[in-house]
Amino acid sequence: MADDFRDLRCKAAQTKAIALDVDGVLTDGRLHIDEQGCEHKIFHSRDGHGIKMLQKLGVEVAIITGRSSPAVLKRAEGLGIKHVILNCTTKGEAIEQLSETLNQPLKHIAAMGDDLIDLPMLNRAGLAATVPEAPAIIRACCDWTSPLPGGQGAVRALIDLIITARGDWPTVLEQH
Repeated sequence: MADDFRDLRCKAAQTKAIALDVDGVLTDGRLHIDEQGCEHKIFHSRDGHGIKMLQKLGVEVAIITGRSSPAVLKRAEGLGIKHVILNCTTKGEAIEQLSETLNQPLKHIAAMGDDLIDLPMLNRAGLAATVPEAPAIIRACCDWTSPLPGGQGAVRALIDLIITARGDWPTVLEQH
């Protein structure tokens, strides 16, 4: 167990970028569609604050999602996320492209997903993370499972893990 924790801490400490799924990770995974067919998503403010903290530390943040949603684009814009891939059915290829774009090896990219479509991305990432309600096959393939559910601070929990492993809390606290 101590070796597993040391390995997780090492992977988290090397993180220079993070790729996030949306439905089930940044949201609770439920789809809210009104009678006009407009989709509404609910994001957690602590996840957003954590993303801003990472960005201030120079960690790139990307969204890689299998769906298209104006709400996702609006949230990404509000958080200053420059790398957004919508309608992605090949998330393994997407994280490889992100690696090239950022000029960062995959071992320095963390990824968080919650379902089978995310598996190729998670398998390529240096640090693979998921949420507790993800299927068992996904949790078994990941390095870490958030103690918090998707859409309820799971991303922030991963970000806190990364900040702790990198030893960046003094810098974060100084910025606040």
